[in-house]
Formats: sequence, structure tokens, C-alpha cells
Amino acid sequence: MRGEFAPRAYFWPNFDKTEREMTGEPSRFSQAVESIEETFIAVALGFMTLITFANVIARYVFNSNILWGLEVTVVLFAWLVLVGAAYGVKRTFHIGVDVIINLLPPPVKKVFALLAVASSLLFALLLLKGAWDYWLPFATDRVWMETDDIPMPSFLAWIGPIINQGEAYEKLPRFVPYFALPLGMALLVIRLLQAGFHVLTNQRDSIIAAHEVEDMIEEAADAHADGHHHNSDRAIAKMSGAAQNKKEH
Repeated sequence: MRGEFAPRAYFWPNFDKTEREMTGEPSRFSQAVESIEETFIAVALGFMTLITFANVIARYVFNSNILWGLEVTVVLFAWLVLVGAAYGVKRTFHIGVDVIINLLPPPVKKVFALLAVASSLLFALLLLKGAWDYWLPFATDRVWMETDDIPMPSFLAWIGPIINQGEAYEKLPRFVPYFALPLGMALLVIRLLQAGFHVLTNQRDSIIAAHEVEDMIEEAADAHADGHHHNSDRAIAKMSGAAQNKKEH
């Protein structure tokens, strides 16, 4: 069961697609979605690093600071965590303990995996409901509320006249960064549904990374052993060559 899927498989189920896509091989849509997710995560992390570095330089070298730097970093970190949580489900990056589960026969392991998906999905749905209830007032009744320091980007200036009673925003409205909450939870629900589908169809046997860590350790140990054997063979060959040369002399 463990060898039936690759750790880097793309788990975006398409219930009416061909057998090729049902086996976990990446479809174009799956590749596009993963590319968007990975690009966003990489860009967010890069901007966080650059802004933090620039703020430190400005503070300790020029005795100044980037006023909006801290708030932007916090917002980017929130988006990174919430989007990354869903991405981690798809790529089985979340850590779990399956020592006892691995001792069970495959049919029983499958039942426990489905129970894990169901409980995680229930929790994610509750989080989605809470996230939506928290975000919606900022997009309706409190649409006028702005962030503390983040200036309004020029490419979003069209939002103010449309939803803010015709008035332009000076700072970024809060419903924009807060949208990470419902979006992240919605992605998490989708990824858990996909994971459940792949457990049900025997394309994966777990939603955690513990077994993959074991596989990586085994692969590293095998590679280390192969390296020792290779070095031993080289040493033996070198000794044999030296003995042969001595005999000839």
C-alpha cells in the first residue's frame, strides 16, 4: 500500500476523468493549481524576508523605519500559513503519529484513514463557518474599516468608489487581508475532500507525513550504505593495484 503513490503526487480528484488521472498522475489543471499555490507561497515568503531585512537596515543603519513593514509582514504570514495548511494536506506535509496504525492490516488502516479525514473535515468546516462569519461584516457593514499602516495600492484603487459609498481608501481596507481566513479554510476543506477520495480509491493510505519520513530515512540509509560499499570497493581495488605493482617490481 505504501508504494502505490509517490510523495509528490498531485491530489486534485476529477471524478469523471481517465484512468491516467485517477492514478494520481498530474493533469494540466492540477499542475496549474499547484503552480499557483507554490508561486504564491514562495512570493509571500520572499516578500516577508525582504521587508523584514529592509526594515532592520532602515532602523539600525538609518535610524528610521518602514511604517507599514510590520503590518504587511503579519498579513503575508497569515496568508502563508492559511494557504500553506491546505497545500500541506495535498502534499502530505502534516505530521502525525501512525506507529500503531501501521501494525494494522491494510483494510483496517483504510478505515482509520477515512476516520481521520472525516474528523479533520468536520473541524475544517467549523473553521470555515467561523472564518466566513468573521470576514463577512468587514466586506459589508464595516467595509469602511482600513488597516492601520498599509497604504492603498494603486491597482486596487477602483474598489473604493464601488463599495465604499464612492469614497476612495487611503489605507488598504481590512476585508482584503482578512479574506485569507475564508479562502484558506475553503482550500483546506477542498484538499481534505480530495484526500478522502484518494484514500477511498486506494491512491494513498494516509493524510500525514509520518510514513513518508520513514521512507526518506530508509532511502538515506540505503544511499549511505551504497556509498560505504562503493568506498570499500575502491579501497580494495587500490590495494590490489598496489600489490600487483609491488609484485611486478
